[in-house]
Amino acid sequence: MRIIIAEDPNWSLDLVPSLSNLCQRCIADTIEDHQHLFEKLTPQLKDSIQPRLSLSLPLHVTANLVPDGVFWKRCCQQRWNICDISHYGHSWKRMFFERHLENLIELFVPEETEFKVILDVLPLCKNYIKRLNITQLLLPSRKFVKGRDDDQHEVVMLTNEEEDDMAASHFDFGIVLTELIHLEEFHLAYKIKQCGMNFEWSMFQITDRDCRALTTAFKACKTLKVLRIRQSQIDDKKCRPLLRCLMDHPSLIELDLSHNIIRDAGARSVAELLSKGQLEKLNICNNEIDIHGAKALAQALSNNSTLQYLNLRLNQVKDEGGEAIAEALQNNTTLRYLHLGGNDMTSITAVVLSKVLQKNETLKTLNLSCNNLGEIGGKALAEAMVHNSTLTECDIRQTDIDETNSASINKAIWDNQCADWDKEVQQRRKSTIYL
Repeated sequence: MRIIIAEDPNWSLDLVPSLSNLCQRCIADTIEDHQHLFEKLTPQLKDSIQPRLSLSLPLHVTANLVPDGVFWKRCCQQRWNICDISHYGHSWKRMFFERHLENLIELFVPEETEFKVILDVLPLCKNYIKRLNITQLLLPSRKFVKGRDDDQHEVVMLTNEEEDDMAASHFDFGIVLTELIHLEEFHLAYKIKQCGMNFEWSMFQITDRDCRALTTAFKACKTLKVLRIRQSQIDDKKCRPLLRCLMDHPSLIELDLSHNIIRDAGARSVAELLSKGQLEKLNICNNEIDIHGAKALAQALSNNSTLQYLNLRLNQVKDEGGEAIAEALQNNTTLRYLHLGGNDMTSITAVVLSKVLQKNETLKTLNLSCNNLGEIGGKALAEAMVHNSTLTECDIRQTDIDETNSASINKAIWDNQCADWDKEVQQRRKSTIYL
């Protein structure tokens, strides 16, 4: 019997790679030149090759060739420390392209960065992006000119005319929103992070030119469902054109314009959108909406049949506005969440609202915190809650309601919560029996 002795004492037949592994390694090493080979593989083989693929492969090769899986997970974890896939529909590929495009836009410097950088990546990522969350927008760097005075650097501003022109030069989303055919959520803030000693208020506001560009972009983006423009100094003048283009939008169901400077005229535009649109969720907290704006919103709310969530926290609706909104709930049968915290309301609003709560059967959450409701308002609400069986959350913190009435209200809320839980248990049992 002939015996072959290997030169390597650690050599073993078990260590010889299989032909399948050799082929997979070859395909992974040459995928850029032989994409057709990868395309012909079964899904199982594609998954087994993904851990072998180089992370330095160009996007124009991998974007539409490599399916969602381990490769895109490696790409995400290489670039970002925190990768919560649950925020991206449990898709690593979607996470990569959404965050990649967000980074490109947030670091885009108008008049310096070539727009070709954005145009090149749009065809590659448009099929995978459903949400964009833009947390900053840069201005042209020539807006600030460095000078020297007494051996210390200081910022010298340009003329007012030049400054206005520069402020209008944020990133234009027109082409981006037109190309993203599956975009459903768009979150936007006109601000600059870590501006340091170069701080100027113009860094933290949307301009008229930005509004015109956005109106054109929104009309082209028919798939948009959620729009959030926060902390961007949107006033009445800028609010009107933005909302006018959304009047006939086919899919928009959530609008968030919180932390801006919208007043009564802007509130009337919001009310018009409520009357004509199909919004289900509206957040306009921390603006400057007064009595007249609240009355316009109340009138639209009384005739609305789609809105389920309304946040008016930190405005100035006062008692007249609060009464109008409370009375609107007599006709409204869809609103489930209402936040009126911090609106300078008193017991007058609480008394009117208590009469509505006795009959309303749809409202589930009510927030009246940080209003001076007092003992009279607390007593009225406590008496109303005896007849209400649907409200399961009621925030009355910092309202000067005495402990007795507060305890009565909380007990009624607890009873309603227990009743809801019992209904859910019964429904689950019924569904289990049918299964």
